[in-house]
Amino acid sequence: MTTKQRVLLLGATGETGRSILQGLLEDGESFEVEVLVRPSSTTKPAVKALAERGVNIRVADITGPIEDLVKVLSGIDVLISVIDAGSQLAQIQLATAAKEAGVKRFIPCAFITVAPPGGVMALRDSKEQVYQHIRKLYLPHTIIDVGFWYQISFPTVPSGRADYTAIIKPNAAIHGDGKTPTILIDREDIGRFVARIVKDNRTLNKSVIAYGDVLSENEVFGTMERLSGEKIERQYVSRAIRCDFRTQRFQISTDDIMSARAETAAAAKADPTNTFAGMMAWLQDYNYSKYVRGDNTLAHATYLGYLDARELYPDFQPKGFEHFVRDVLDGKGEKRQAISLR
Repeated sequence: MTTKQRVLLLGATGETGRSILQGLLEDGESFEVEVLVRPSSTTKPAVKALAERGVNIRVADITGPIEDLVKVLSGIDVLISVIDAGSQLAQIQLATAAKEAGVKRFIPCAFITVAPPGGVMALRDSKEQVYQHIRKLYLPHTIIDVGFWYQISFPTVPSGRADYTAIIKPNAAIHGDGKTPTILIDREDIGRFVARIVKDNRTLNKSVIAYGDVLSENEVFGTMERLSGEKIERQYVSRAIRCDFRTQRFQISTDDIMSARAETAAAAKADPTNTFAGMMAWLQDYNYSKYVRGDNTLAHATYLGYLDARELYPDFQPKGFEHFVRDVLDGKGEKRQAISLR
């Protein structure tokens, strides 16, 4: 009989965290799953709901005394972090405590697009600081990236059939000529991939790219048009979504991606406490990396040393983008609060 691994998940109530939690729980023969939360989160409805499902809750301030954190991590085989984007560097102490506690594998908060470190994406560079600390400790680990979600990659259609699950609406903007391929995934498949990766010795101390499809924006739009039967008036603007930081109103920029990226980065630097400005700066970094540099491809993942999860687990068939679109058009997507660009 295979001994179950005890997995502790930080960030289980976030969107990626929920997917990972579900993927681990679905493989109950392999894992005993627990959740790590901050003391201030113990009374939140989402955390209470986890406890009601029978998920054991461990409580710790990951920025508090390291000896307390070591005690909380005692007995854990796999520690998975899906911490919020603005708290990446808090994982440095978490990694140190994991090493002292004897954690057998640490999964730091990666789960983004493929890109090299060194000034391409600020979020990627903050994650890299964590990765380098992990390696300095010789802490067993796996880095898992997943490209960009289908859920934030599809265009809306004139009838409004997809608006209920769109974050930005209307959305018909294409960056550049729309021909740059990019790695995509259904958010719900992230957890199913993670469950396979963390129990696989081949992925120890490696980076893995998990994905469902690799498509250009033109192919994404073409799929939506073909399945919906509607014509989308593409906006080949070679532009990015910008925001007036005083009103937090969005518009399609009249500047190019590079200018929008510089503007949002400057706004975030001017006020580090403005999380909204930080979010917009990260978004422009994504646009720059995906559409100007073309980083988020399988060829670049291979160059950077990633293992291909589709090759590692041929038995698992992730949801393709076409399947996702059919679900959206059939009303099976998740209802979301959208940001209107009108």
